[in-house]
Amino acid sequence: MARVWFDLTNTAHPVVLRPLVTLLEQRGVECVLSVRPLSQTIDLMDDWGHPYTAFGEHGGVSRAGKARALAARQRQMLAFGRARGPFAAAMSHGSPDLAVASAALRIPSTTMFDYEFAIAQHTVGGLFSNRALVPESIPAERLRRFGIGPRKHVPYPGLKEEYILHGFTADPGLPDALGVDVTRPLAVVRTAPSYALYLGGAESPLVARLLESFSRRGVQTVVLPRNADQAADVRALGLDGVVVPDRAVEARSLVAYADVLVSAGGSMNREAAALGTPVWSMFEGRLGGVDEQLVREGRLQLLAPDADPEQVEVVKRASAGTPLHARAPADLLRLGLGGWLDV
Repeated sequence: MARVWFDLTNTAHPVVLRPLVTLLEQRGVECVLSVRPLSQTIDLMDDWGHPYTAFGEHGGVSRAGKARALAARQRQMLAFGRARGPFAAAMSHGSPDLAVASAALRIPSTTMFDYEFAIAQHTVGGLFSNRALVPESIPAERLRRFGIGPRKHVPYPGLKEEYILHGFTADPGLPDALGVDVTRPLAVVRTAPSYALYLGGAESPLVARLLESFSRRGVQTVVLPRNADQAADVRALGLDGVVVPDRAVEARSLVAYADVLVSAGGSMNREAAALGTPVWSMFEGRLGGVDEQLVREGRLQLLAPDADPEQVEVVKRASAGTPLHARAPADLLRLGLGGWLDV
């Protein structure tokens, strides 16, 4: 039986990689998962129920910290790969740890990503991976600095979220579980990944002003923080109508029920665009090719740090969002692992 190694290092990865793992296992391929604990990643893995092995830690916002964390986890990755292999292939969504370990163990590997300005991450991933699976909306010239030329560059059409939302329907029990009324206006706010190197530890003061504005207007707001400190900061505001879940929730369903999403992240913004939910980005890093295209198409609006939050309208929608464009996850598998596996 062929065996594929997946490494999941961030909150979005259980959602992004799950459909690919499921398809491979349905076709008789054994999938082995390693996980780096960060934010709500472990909660989401536990909700999934797939076996995994967790080790390592995030290196913080500095290059030196990330280098130390990469070196420390690399020893664990090599030991894990030797113990659980051999592997026919390896795949991740931007894990430099897997790229380096795979190269050392002579495992063909694919890195996926859809934001091209996480420079340190993709410099390592681009150098050591065999393929880079990226949206075609990212200009090829932006990838060359990572050593990703025509031989490694594998573009795919659309958003990755259009593939992972294939067959999606919103969880009907989620609103009650969160204590929100879907007949009333509902906003969802996602805080910034302040631990990311490309944001340098930034925490936007816009979040508090936005939540105060929504509360004054009687809008229900569910806030999805990245960590316990962010959650505590939001709860300390003491605002009416603001809900902070105690653990990770099925965010795609929440976005589908929302009347607006305001997010400092990337994946949730693109999930909203794929589901037809109005979405504003308060991301403070450099805009990537995917978001540039969504802005041109009118599917994403930008909210500056000094913006008036009153400009974010919350208009009750008639029904929950559904995927606007259905794309088959099997197409991503063929592009990412074809030739190494019979997919």
